[in-house]
Amino acid sequence: MTPLLLESGGSHQRLIGGRHPPVQSGPMEAVDTEETPPYRPHIGPSRQYMRDIVLGVNDGLVSIFLLVVGVVAGGLATREVLLAGITGGLAGAISMAAGEYIATKSQEEVFDSEMELEREHLKYHREMEKDEIREMFGDMGLPAPQVEDVVAALDADDDTFIRVMMALEFAVVEQERRSPYRAAFFSGMLFIAGSLPSVLPFAFVESAGFGVLLAGIGAGIALFAVGALKTVSTGKNPVISGLENMAIAAIGAGLAYAVGSAYNAFA
Repeated sequence: MTPLLLESGGSHQRLIGGRHPPVQSGPMEAVDTEETPPYRPHIGPSRQYMRDIVLGVNDGLVSIFLLVVGVVAGGLATREVLLAGITGGLAGAISMAAGEYIATKSQEEVFDSEMELEREHLKYHREMEKDEIREMFGDMGLPAPQVEDVVAALDADDDTFIRVMMALEFAVVEQERRSPYRAAFFSGMLFIAGSLPSVLPFAFVESAGFGVLLAGIGAGIALFAVGALKTVSTGKNPVISGLENMAIAAIGAGLAYAVGSAYNAFA
């Protein structure tokens, strides 16, 4: 018996030997060719301090670079610029740390006060709080029978009830609350780190003009890096973000240079 061979050509297939392969009838099943992306973990417990991290280092980079540009344009010598940069960096770090500590502590105290008020409401005005929960979950689109199930479950546990109310009413989740000490540390220490590219060149060069050139290169690279690195968590274009950060500093540097030059010309 002669075996039947399958011959392909273009979009047609036929069997040598005179017979064709059976044709499948009925609708063809759609094949999902989209690949499942790899699992990407969240940033983690440092997420709530991202503002302090970015603000601290970026503020140090921009403000101290503008400071040295302004005083160099104003005619200060290298050692004087170095002193101005060191004192500016120290003052800025203390100011940033103190400001973040007071602001974060005040915000956390407000949250604590609101939580105590929620406990009072739950104790003396429970039905009003339950009505609030019904309204919130109803606004989210949850069907009424399921809303009642949620209310009943929360009504059985006061601590859970309060945590849900704080999350929905005040957007406060316990795991996302901030420590004033950590906020102050990140802001202050990273401000100092951000000031270094603009200050260090003046410790090693004699020409203030060459020092500000090196400061500009160092600060520019660091500003681009900060803008690009933050996109790891934001998902934006790193090149655009880095250039945007550099452009803001460049505009500020131009203004600082103009002020310093005007002072040097008319003072």
